[in-house]
Amino acid sequence: MKVVAVFDVGKTNKKLFLFDEQYRLVGEQSDRFEMVKDEDGDDCEDLERMTAWVRESLARVMARQDVRVRAVNFSAYGASLVHIGMDGKPVAPLYNYLKAYPEALKRRFYETYGGEVMLSLQTASPVLGSLNSGMQLYRIKYQHPELFDRIRYSLHLPQYLSYLVTGRAVSDITSIGCHTNLWNFPQRQYHEWVYREGVIEKLAPIVPSWTATDVDGVMVGVGLHDSSAALIPYLQSFQEPWVLISTGTWCISMNPFNDSPLTARELQQDCLCYISYEGLPMKASRLFAGYEHEREVLRLADYFQCSPAAAAGVRFDRECVVALRARGGLGERSGAAGGEVLASGGGAERSSDFGARGLARFGSFEEAYHGLLMDIMDRQVRSTSLVLHDTGVGRIFVDGGFGKNEVYMRLLADAFPDIKVFAASMPQATAMGAALAIHESWNSGALGEVVELKGYG
Repeated sequence: MKVVAVFDVGKTNKKLFLFDEQYRLVGEQSDRFEMVKDEDGDDCEDLERMTAWVRESLARVMARQDVRVRAVNFSAYGASLVHIGMDGKPVAPLYNYLKAYPEALKRRFYETYGGEVMLSLQTASPVLGSLNSGMQLYRIKYQHPELFDRIRYSLHLPQYLSYLVTGRAVSDITSIGCHTNLWNFPQRQYHEWVYREGVIEKLAPIVPSWTATDVDGVMVGVGLHDSSAALIPYLQSFQEPWVLISTGTWCISMNPFNDSPLTARELQQDCLCYISYEGLPMKASRLFAGYEHEREVLRLADYFQCSPAAAAGVRFDRECVVALRARGGLGERSGAAGGEVLASGGGAERSSDFGARGLARFGSFEEAYHGLLMDIMDRQVRSTSLVLHDTGVGRIFVDGGFGKNEVYMRLLADAFPDIKVFAASMPQATAMGAALAIHESWNSGALGEVVELKGYG
């Protein structure tokens, strides 16, 4: 059986998937690593173990008699750089993107290059400290200049994983174009500061995201940022304008048909831009809804003395929704027509007002759960509306955990009555996207249907 192997590296789980020529999932391996400490005592990835895991896992698959690996690709989380020296080996830890950023250094950077608002608009990158991966290199230059001098290339994590197999250091636009502070979106090139600070010398050449290198008869891709990879199955399956709400800890609304420049107002509402694997900018907005859902379900379960697992069994009850709205306060602002937006910073700091609500007003776990989802939906609708902007979107796809949540999906369909709403499912969308990105390099077959849809409304 001819297969493509995809390494899908998340913060928690490290996975290896095998897809056959029809992109059916035929193999899966999952591992988890303990964090280690960087030189400051902060948590970071165990880069040595991750490196060994990729090499050993690939060697095992290559040695199997029941499959023939024809191609390999990688997807991984963003905002993470691996710094390699002249000998091709890492010279620094894989710093955590949650690592605290020195305030004085951040202030110096933005004062030098035009201020937070101007630079954020140019780079489509909210001010996020270490989560802006370019800022990690800026910190190294001024806090550890001797380390900066030793760096030959700083590779985003997906490209480092590819480098382990190909020995070829490259950069990919999906990793560069993801709130890194590196890319000037209006000018479609690296920002001025990248050149003035000498950071450009540490960045490998950019190659197309579908590039694949022949390594002993196996075509090896350059890797992709996970959020951009997850879009690829939809981009290849649907031509009419649509929005994808990718749900997990964050709910990210992505509109590949909206390439309008980011405005200061949008930036305040936790909007940003990504770059697709085709090299095109697209508007996106973020909401911390998955995290809030998980936290509040625990609060509800504790109050109503039941298992948190009860949330999975709650069926949508329209009469409950109508009654809660009639009481006032819950989900009152839901609906796309009003054009409301989140309060400044709302996406990153909180998702809704539910956490401040007393639970005595609810008669049951099910009723309270509907209230929680109504509050979350109020914010979700306003977040998603930010990226719609007269782009003719006719469909909204929801993948991830909320796509399986009937209450969420019914409320979303109610909130967008003029748009068709679908729960979308496929086996491992991010890994599937990385596989599809290099389809032409290893697979002569035609692409079939890879996305399953369930309509609501």
